[in-house]
Amino acid sequence: MTVSETAAWLLRHDDYLILTHLRPDGDTLGSAAGLCAALRKAGKTAALLPNPETTATYAGYVEPYLAPEGYEHRTVVSVDVATTGLFPANARPYLDKVDLAIDHHPSYEGFGAESCVDHTLAACGELIYAICLELGQMDGEIALPLYVAVSTDTGCFVYSNTTPNTHRVAAALMEWGDFYRGVNKRCFRTKSLPRLRLESMMMAGMDFHDGGAIAIAAISSEMMEKAHAGEVDAEDLAAFAGQIEGVRISATLRELGPEKTKISLRTDASLNATRTCALLGGGGHAAAAGATVDLPLEGAKAAVLDAIRRIQREG
Repeated sequence: MTVSETAAWLLRHDDYLILTHLRPDGDTLGSAAGLCAALRKAGKTAALLPNPETTATYAGYVEPYLAPEGYEHRTVVSVDVATTGLFPANARPYLDKVDLAIDHHPSYEGFGAESCVDHTLAACGELIYAICLELGQMDGEIALPLYVAVSTDTGCFVYSNTTPNTHRVAAALMEWGDFYRGVNKRCFRTKSLPRLRLESMMMAGMDFHDGGAIAIAAISSEMMEKAHAGEVDAEDLAAFAGQIEGVRISATLRELGPEKTKISLRTDASLNATRTCALLGGGGHAAAAGATVDLPLEGAKAAVLDAIRRIQREG
Protein backbone atom coordinates (compact mmCIF):
# COMPACT_ATOMS: atom_id res chain seq x y z
CA MET A 1 0.00 0.00 0.00
CA THR A 2 1.02 3.61 -0.49
CA VAL A 3 1.46 5.97 2.45
CA SER A 4 -1.98 7.52 1.89
CA GLU A 5 -3.60 4.08 1.54
CA THR A 6 -1.87 2.95 4.74
CA ALA A 7 -3.11 5.99 6.67
CA ALA A 8 -6.66 5.38 5.44
CA TRP A 9 -6.35 1.71 6.44
CA LEU A 10 -5.17 2.69 9.92
CA LEU A 11 -8.14 5.02 10.35
CA ARG A 12 -10.55 2.21 9.44
CA HIS A 13 -9.20 -0.14 12.13
CA ASP A 14 -8.67 0.06 15.88
CA ASP A 15 -7.33 -1.67 19.00
CA TYR A 16 -3.73 -1.92 17.79
CA LEU A 17 -0.90 -4.09 19.06
CA ILE A 18 2.43 -2.94 17.59
CA LEU A 19 5.37 -5.35 17.26
CA THR A 20 9.10 -4.58 17.14
CA HIS A 21 12.01 -6.80 16.20
CA LEU A 22 14.47 -9.01 18.06
CA ARG A 23 17.41 -7.12 19.63
CA PRO A 24 15.51 -3.86 19.12
CA ASP A 25 17.31 -0.76 17.91
CA GLY A 26 16.27 2.88 17.92
CA ASP A 27 14.50 2.63 14.57
CA THR A 28 12.08 -0.17 15.42
CA LEU A 29 11.35 1.18 18.91
CA GLY A 30 11.18 4.84 17.91
CA SER A 31 9.01 4.10 14.89
CA ALA A 32 6.65 1.97 16.97
CA ALA A 33 6.38 4.60 19.72
CA GLY A 34 5.82 7.41 17.20
CA LEU A 35 3.11 5.45 15.39
CA CYS A 36 1.44 4.51 18.67
CA ALA A 37 1.39 8.14 19.82
CA ALA A 38 -0.11 9.25 16.49
CA LEU A 39 -2.79 6.56 16.58
CA ARG A 40 -3.79 7.52 20.11
CA LYS A 41 -4.06 11.17 19.10
CA ALA A 42 -6.26 10.08 16.19
CA GLY A 43 -8.66 8.56 18.73
CA LYS A 44 -7.49 4.96 18.39
CA THR A 45 -6.56 2.45 21.08
CA ALA A 46 -2.95 1.38 20.54
CA ALA A 47 -0.07 -0.14 22.51
CA LEU A 48 3.33 -1.76 21.97
CA LEU A 49 4.00 -5.37 22.77
CA PRO A 50 6.80 -5.14 25.40
CA ASN A 51 10.11 -6.19 23.88
CA PRO A 52 12.13 -8.07 26.52
CA GLU A 53 15.46 -7.06 24.96
CA THR A 54 14.89 -3.30 25.09
CA THR A 55 17.95 -1.68 26.67
CA ALA A 56 18.09 1.27 29.04
CA THR A 57 19.10 3.52 26.14
CA TYR A 58 15.65 3.28 24.57
CA ALA A 59 13.40 2.14 27.41
CA GLY A 60 12.26 5.64 28.32
CA TYR A 61 11.04 6.33 24.82
CA VAL A 62 8.69 3.33 24.71
CA GLU A 63 7.51 2.99 28.32
CA PRO A 64 4.49 5.31 27.91
CA TYR A 65 3.17 3.12 25.10
CA LEU A 66 3.66 -0.43 26.42
CA ALA A 67 0.64 -2.72 26.50
CA PRO A 68 -0.52 -3.46 30.05
CA GLU A 69 -1.17 -7.00 31.20
CA GLY A 70 -4.45 -8.26 29.80
CA TYR A 71 -4.48 -5.75 26.93
CA GLU A 72 -6.98 -6.82 24.28
CA HIS A 73 -6.28 -6.08 20.63
CA ARG A 74 -7.91 -6.64 17.29
CA THR A 75 -5.27 -5.38 14.86
CA VAL A 76 -1.58 -6.36 14.74
CA VAL A 77 1.01 -4.09 13.11
CA SER A 78 4.74 -4.82 12.80
CA VAL A 79 7.22 -1.98 12.43
CA ASP A 80 10.73 -2.25 10.93
CA VAL A 81 10.55 -6.06 10.94
CA ALA A 82 11.82 -7.65 7.71
CA THR A 83 11.36 -11.33 8.55
CA THR A 84 9.37 -13.47 10.96
CA GLY A 85 12.72 -14.82 12.15
CA LEU A 86 13.17 -11.46 13.90
CA PHE A 87 10.02 -11.80 16.02
CA PRO A 88 10.90 -11.87 19.75
CA ALA A 89 9.70 -14.92 21.65
CA ASN A 90 6.60 -13.15 23.00
CA ALA A 91 5.69 -12.03 19.45
CA ARG A 92 5.87 -15.48 17.88
CA PRO A 93 2.17 -16.19 18.50
CA TYR A 94 1.56 -13.47 15.88
CA LEU A 95 3.71 -15.00 13.13
CA ASP A 96 0.71 -15.49 10.86
CA LYS A 97 -1.48 -12.79 12.38
CA VAL A 98 0.19 -9.55 11.24
CA ASP A 99 -2.51 -7.41 9.64
CA LEU A 100 -0.12 -4.68 8.49
CA ALA A 101 3.67 -4.64 8.14
CA ILE A 102 5.47 -1.29 7.81
CA ASP A 103 9.11 -1.62 6.79
CA HIS A 104 12.00 -0.22 4.76
CA HIS A 105 14.17 -3.30 4.23
CA PRO A 106 14.72 -4.71 0.73
CA SER A 107 14.68 -8.15 2.38
CA TYR A 108 11.13 -7.77 3.72
CA GLU A 109 9.50 -11.20 3.34
CA GLY A 110 5.91 -10.12 2.72
CA PHE A 111 4.43 -11.83 5.78
CA GLY A 112 1.85 -9.12 6.50
CA ALA A 113 -1.71 -9.38 5.19
CA GLU A 114 -1.12 -5.77 4.10
CA SER A 115 2.25 -4.09 3.67
CA CYS A 116 3.64 -0.58 3.38
CA VAL A 117 7.30 -0.87 2.38
CA ASP A 118 9.73 1.67 0.92
CA HIS A 119 13.29 0.37 0.72
CA THR A 120 14.61 3.70 -0.62
CA LEU A 121 14.30 5.21 2.86
CA ALA A 122 17.21 5.22 5.29
CA ALA A 123 15.01 4.55 8.32
CA CYS A 124 11.57 3.18 8.98
CA GLY A 125 11.06 6.35 10.99
CA GLU A 126 10.94 8.31 7.73
CA LEU A 127 8.06 6.14 6.54
CA ILE A 128 6.21 6.46 9.84
CA TYR A 129 6.69 10.24 9.68
CA ALA A 130 4.98 10.34 6.27
CA ILE A 131 2.14 8.14 7.56
CA CYS A 132 1.66 10.38 10.60
CA LEU A 133 1.34 13.42 8.35
CA GLU A 134 -1.32 11.59 6.33
CA LEU A 135 -3.10 10.81 9.60
CA GLY A 136 -3.03 14.52 10.36
CA GLN A 137 -1.07 13.93 13.56
CA MET A 138 2.26 15.50 14.46
CA ASP A 139 3.53 17.18 17.61
CA GLY A 140 6.49 17.03 19.97
CA GLU A 141 5.35 13.77 21.58
CA ILE A 142 5.34 12.02 18.20
CA ALA A 143 8.42 13.80 16.90
CA LEU A 144 10.72 12.71 19.76
CA PRO A 145 10.66 8.93 19.15
CA LEU A 146 10.66 9.46 15.38
CA TYR A 147 13.84 11.54 15.71
CA VAL A 148 15.33 8.65 17.72
CA ALA A 149 14.38 6.31 14.87
CA VAL A 150 15.78 8.42 12.04
CA SER A 151 18.96 9.53 13.80
CA THR A 152 20.01 6.12 15.14
CA ASP A 153 19.48 4.24 11.88
CA THR A 154 21.75 6.74 10.10
CA GLY A 155 24.42 7.02 12.80
CA CYS A 156 23.42 10.63 13.46
CA PHE A 157 23.24 11.22 9.71
CA VAL A 158 26.72 10.02 8.73
CA TYR A 159 26.01 6.52 7.39
CA SER A 160 25.88 6.05 3.63
CA ASN A 161 22.13 5.38 3.75
CA THR A 162 21.47 9.02 4.70
CA THR A 163 19.62 10.91 1.96
CA PRO A 164 18.34 14.47 1.44
CA ASN A 165 14.92 13.18 2.54
CA THR A 166 16.45 11.97 5.80
CA HIS A 167 17.70 15.47 6.55
CA ARG A 168 14.36 17.03 5.57
CA VAL A 169 12.49 14.69 7.91
CA ALA A 170 14.98 15.28 10.74
CA ALA A 171 14.74 19.05 10.31
CA ALA A 172 10.94 18.91 10.40
CA LEU A 173 11.02 16.80 13.57
CA MET A 174 13.49 19.16 15.22
CA GLU A 175 11.04 22.03 14.75
CA TRP A 176 8.88 20.46 17.47
CA GLY A 177 11.36 21.00 20.30
CA ASP A 178 14.94 20.80 21.46
CA PHE A 179 14.61 17.15 22.54
CA TYR A 180 17.15 16.23 19.86
CA ARG A 181 19.96 17.63 22.01
CA GLY A 182 19.36 14.99 24.67
CA VAL A 183 18.95 12.23 22.10
CA ASN A 184 22.21 13.15 20.37
CA LYS A 185 24.13 13.26 23.67
CA ARG A 186 22.67 9.97 24.92
CA CYS A 187 22.97 7.98 21.69
CA PHE A 188 26.04 9.39 19.95
CA ARG A 189 28.25 11.31 22.38
CA THR A 190 28.30 9.08 25.46
CA LYS A 191 30.28 5.87 25.95
CA SER A 192 30.55 3.84 29.13
CA LEU A 193 33.88 2.55 30.40
CA PRO A 194 32.82 -1.06 29.63
CA ARG A 195 32.06 0.04 26.05
CA LEU A 196 35.53 1.55 25.68
CA ARG A 197 37.06 -1.65 27.07
CA LEU A 198 35.11 -3.69 24.49
CA GLU A 199 36.32 -1.49 21.64
CA SER A 200 39.91 -1.93 22.84
CA MET A 201 39.54 -5.72 22.93
CA MET A 202 37.90 -5.75 19.51
CA MET A 203 40.74 -3.75 18.04
CA ALA A 204 43.35 -6.04 19.58
CA GLY A 205 41.76 -9.17 18.11
CA MET A 206 40.57 -7.84 14.76
CA ASP A 207 41.34 -9.79 11.57
CA PHE A 208 42.17 -7.91 8.38
CA HIS A 209 42.03 -9.17 4.80
CA ASP A 210 42.73 -7.77 1.35
CA GLY A 211 45.32 -5.33 2.59
CA GLY A 212 43.06 -3.94 5.28
CA ALA A 213 39.97 -3.47 3.09
CA ILE A 214 38.06 -6.15 5.03
CA ALA A 215 37.92 -6.15 8.83
CA ILE A 216 36.35 -8.91 10.93
CA ALA A 217 35.83 -8.16 14.62
CA ALA A 218 34.59 -10.59 17.24
CA ILE A 219 32.93 -10.06 20.60
CA SER A 220 32.95 -13.16 22.77
CA SER A 221 31.00 -13.79 25.95
CA GLU A 222 34.35 -13.85 27.74
CA MET A 223 35.13 -10.35 26.45
CA MET A 224 31.74 -9.10 27.66
CA GLU A 225 32.40 -10.54 31.11
CA LYS A 226 35.95 -9.23 31.28
CA ALA A 227 34.81 -5.73 30.31
CA HIS A 228 31.90 -5.91 32.81
CA ALA A 229 29.69 -5.02 29.84
CA GLY A 230 25.94 -5.38 29.44
CA GLU A 231 23.69 -5.19 26.41
CA VAL A 232 23.56 -1.41 26.47
CA ASP A 233 27.37 -1.30 26.25
CA ALA A 234 27.34 -3.46 23.11
CA GLU A 235 24.77 -1.41 21.17
CA ASP A 236 25.81 -0.38 17.65
CA LEU A 237 29.29 -1.91 17.92
CA ALA A 238 28.82 -2.93 14.28
CA ALA A 239 29.84 0.58 13.26
CA PHE A 240 33.19 0.46 15.05
CA ALA A 241 35.39 -1.48 12.61
CA GLY A 242 34.19 0.52 9.63
CA GLN A 243 35.68 3.69 11.14
CA ILE A 244 39.21 2.39 10.58
CA GLU A 245 40.96 4.06 7.66
CA GLY A 246 41.07 1.83 4.60
CA VAL A 247 38.29 -0.53 5.72
CA ARG A 248 35.56 -0.87 3.09
CA ILE A 249 33.83 -4.00 4.39
CA SER A 250 33.46 -4.80 8.08
CA ALA A 251 31.84 -7.75 9.83
CA THR A 252 31.19 -7.64 13.56
CA LEU A 253 30.48 -10.99 15.21
CA ARG A 254 28.78 -11.28 18.58
CA GLU A 255 28.74 -14.58 20.44
CA LEU A 256 25.19 -15.30 21.61
CA GLY A 257 25.90 -18.83 22.81
CA PRO A 258 28.35 -21.73 22.36
CA GLU A 259 26.96 -22.47 18.88
CA LYS A 260 25.20 -19.22 17.96
CA THR A 261 26.70 -16.02 16.56
CA LYS A 262 25.14 -12.79 15.39
CA ILE A 263 26.79 -11.25 12.31
CA SER A 264 26.51 -7.55 11.45
CA LEU A 265 27.89 -6.58 8.05
CA ARG A 266 28.66 -3.03 6.90
CA THR A 267 29.88 -2.36 3.35
CA ASP A 268 30.53 0.28 0.73
CA ALA A 269 29.29 0.10 -2.86
CA SER A 270 31.81 -2.64 -3.69
CA LEU A 271 29.69 -5.31 -1.95
CA ASN A 272 25.96 -5.81 -1.46
CA ALA A 273 25.44 -6.57 2.22
CA THR A 274 21.90 -7.90 1.74
CA ARG A 275 22.96 -10.48 -0.84
CA THR A 276 25.91 -11.48 1.30
CA CYS A 277 23.88 -11.99 4.47
CA ALA A 278 21.16 -13.79 2.51
CA LEU A 279 23.70 -16.58 1.99
CA LEU A 280 23.79 -16.87 5.78
CA GLY A 281 20.03 -16.81 6.24
CA GLY A 282 19.78 -13.10 7.00
CA GLY A 283 19.07 -9.85 5.20
CA GLY A 284 18.88 -6.09 5.51
CA HIS A 285 20.07 -3.24 3.31
CA ALA A 286 22.63 -2.91 0.54
CA ALA A 287 25.17 -1.33 2.90
CA ALA A 288 24.08 -2.76 6.25
CA ALA A 289 22.72 -6.25 6.86
CA GLY A 290 22.91 -9.06 9.35
CA ALA A 291 22.35 -12.72 10.10
CA THR A 292 22.38 -15.12 13.02
CA VAL A 293 24.13 -18.44 12.41
CA ASP A 294 24.32 -21.65 14.41
CA LEU A 295 28.10 -21.59 14.56
CA PRO A 296 30.76 -20.74 17.15
CA LEU A 297 32.69 -17.50 16.68
CA GLU A 298 35.57 -18.98 14.68
CA GLY A 299 33.18 -20.87 12.43
CA ALA A 300 31.14 -17.72 11.89
CA LYS A 301 34.28 -15.81 10.90
CA ALA A 302 35.00 -18.35 8.19
CA ALA A 303 31.37 -18.39 7.07
CA VAL A 304 31.05 -14.64 6.66
CA LEU A 305 34.37 -14.38 4.84
CA ASP A 306 33.28 -17.17 2.50
CA ALA A 307 29.97 -15.38 1.85
CA ILE A 308 31.85 -12.15 1.07
CA ARG A 309 34.11 -14.01 -1.36
CA ARG A 310 31.14 -15.65 -3.10
CA ILE A 311 29.39 -12.34 -3.72
CA GLN A 312 32.65 -10.75 -4.83
CA ARG A 313 33.12 -13.52 -7.38
CA GLU A 314 29.59 -13.00 -8.65
CA GLY A 315 30.31 -9.32 -9.12
